This record gives sequence, structure tokens and C-alpha cells, in this order.
Amino acid sequence: MTESGNPSQPANVNEYAGTHIQVLEDREAVRRRPGMYIGSTGERGLHHLVYEVVSYAVDEHLAGHADAIGVTITADGGIRVVDNGRGLPVEVEEPTGKSAVELELTELSFGSKNHTGYGVSGGLTGLGLCVVNALSSRLTVEVHRAGHRWTQQYEKGIPVTPLTRHEETSEHGTTIEFLPDADIFETSRFSFATLSERFQELAFLNGGLAVSLTDERPERPVRHHHADGLRAFVARLNPYPASLVHSPSIAFESENESKTILVQVAMQWNTWSPGELHSFANSTRTREGGAHEEGFRTALTHIVNEYARRQGQLSADDEDITAGAVHEGLTAIVSVKLAHPVFEGPTRTRLRNPEADAYVQEVVREHLTDWLDNHQNEATSIVRHVLLHAPTGRRRC
Repeated sequence: MTESGNPSQPANVNEYAGTHIQVLEDREAVRRRPGMYIGSTGERGLHHLVYEVVSYAVDEHLAGHADAIGVTITADGGIRVVDNGRGLPVEVEEPTGKSAVELELTELSFGSKNHTGYGVSGGLTGLGLCVVNALSSRLTVEVHRAGHRWTQQYEKGIPVTPLTRHEETSEHGTTIEFLPDADIFETSRFSFATLSERFQELAFLNGGLAVSLTDERPERPVRHHHADGLRAFVARLNPYPASLVHSPSIAFESENESKTILVQVAMQWNTWSPGELHSFANSTRTREGGAHEEGFRTALTHIVNEYARRQGQLSADDEDITAGAVHEGLTAIVSVKLAHPVFEGPTRTRLRNPEADAYVQEVVREHLTDWLDNHQNEATSIVRHVLLHAPTGRRRC
């Protein structure tokens, strides 16, 4: 037997409630101009729907309430995302008379995750579930929260059933299953390889989080879980041990006192590649770079030059080693997690926050200097490698 209801709110989820939701617009804005919200109606936009749903589960992990996400490409071509977080809020919100779940799924909003519910959050738009719902021919949400299982169904962003309370349960978490609207998207076929690569990135960037992907078209499961986080990411990008300039890789992280920005870095030089820097903000790839990349490059070039002079590998008369030489053969991951990320650029993948530049520089200067001082053999090898790629007048081996 089922019943609709308004549960009492458990004390341990007060920080994540429907009162945090700020209504902006409705689903029609999304359906009229989907490209404004997900970038395109092609394959890229199609996959972005999945990333928006998964970002909510990642936020639960960052808040300390989830450690596993399961994604399934269903036999009919839809997507099912399951997490073991606290579950979306289900209380009824006044004066709307709607449940918090329904508001989250039907009103364009910054959502609770951009207010006091979360310190940092993923996704590019901050609009999340409403956009996914509006662009899906059908969507079902199942929530385990407040001692019960709750469900609601939607079609093209419109609720077709009320939020319904089912049997009692001690479980917690959210399941969202949706089928993209074929009338909106140019393609409705999800790529297993594309999703798997993104979920592996998320597992690297969020140590301790397990992200699994199953394909029912046929079944082809894969599970990503990397306790070593960014070190494991660098190891994947540097697959040739004989080419490594130093081992192990360099890795460090730091969070500021106000807990509004966390910086994580892993890096390693090799002799086979021209170098590659991958940067992320709140687990989203910042392909156009931005403040965090600029801070990393500035600090790194300064520190390598400073160390080389202290160790006599550069004399007082030698010119500084260029940034290009310092980055030659360097594989690096720079990840920042911010309370209020600001993006720019046509694809919203360039980070603007000036505090990211400043704090990344501070963290890199402190931790990399300490690493070089405590790993002198490896540090000497790194400087030698860098000098080999400097202009002829600066080479001193």
C-alpha cells in the first residue's frame, strides 16, 4: 500500500533541504533552446545529460555521504544512475505545495548544492536535474530517505504521478532513470567508451569514490576505483616506465583555512612526450585552462629556476629556464574544487577565479619546494632533463 505524505525531516540532513532551492524559470526555456544549457543537441549534449545527473552523486561524495555511483545504459537506450548518498529532499515546500524533489526536477534553479547544502559542486550549469528532466521523454526518480522509499514519474519534464511514499526502509540514496527525447537530440545512442573515460576521470579526481558503468546493449560492465587518485591518473598517462625521468610521481594537496578551495596536484616528467597538462575545476575538465593553470605554470617555472640556481645547475649569469623547457615532457594533473567557480569562454570550460591562481601558486611553491629539497637525486635528474630542452645557451648538464 502506498500513500503520499510530508515526512518529518531527520536532523542529520538539515544542511540539505528543499528550502535551499531558488526558482528561476521553467522547462519550456530548456526545451526551446537546449543548446544554451547543455552545449548542443548532438552527441556532446546527449552525454552532458549523464554528467549532470552524476555530478549530484559526486557532490554527495564530496560532502562525505556517498562512496559509490552506478551508471547503467539500459536495454532501451536510456540511462540509470544510482548513488548511496542521503537521497534528494522529499519534504513539501511552502508556498508551492510541491515536494522538494519535484522542485528540483521541474524548476530551473541553482539547486541546494550551490547554497548551504554543498561546499563545492560539479556540473557546468548548476541547473542539473531540471535540464535533464525537461529534455527527456520520460524520467523516473526513486529516493530512499526519511525512512521510506519514494517514487515519482515525469514525461518531458512534467510530473505524471505525485511523489509517492512506499514501504519503510533503512536504505538511503537516489536513483534517476531517464530516456532522452528523440525529438530534441540528433542522436540518442550513448557511447560506452565516452562515458567510461569520463567516469575514470571522476574516480581519479575523487579518491575513494567508486564509479561503475554497465551496458545492457549487450552487458559490458566496468568499475573505476582509484585509491591513489591523481597519482594513478598520472601513471595511466605515463605508461612507459623506462622513459620516466623520476619515480615515484610528485603528488600533494592542500585546502585553505576557510575550506572554500582545495588544490590537488600530481606530476611526473618523461622523455617520450612533449608534455600534457590536464586541469579540472570541481571535477569538470577545463579544456581552455584558466586561473588554476596559470597559477601552476607560474609557480612551477619559478621553483625549477630557483632550485637549479641553489644547486649550482644554473649560474648567476645564466638566463632563466623558459616555461616551455620546464614543461617539456611533463605530465601533470591540476584539480581545484571551489565553493563558487566562475567559468567563461564559449564552452564554459575556462576558470576565471583569481583566488584559484593565487592559492595554486601558494600550494605549489610550498609543496614542490619541499619535495625537491627532500628528493635531491630525483630533483637533479629533473633539472638536467629540463636543461636539455632549454635554448643552447642555457644548457648545463
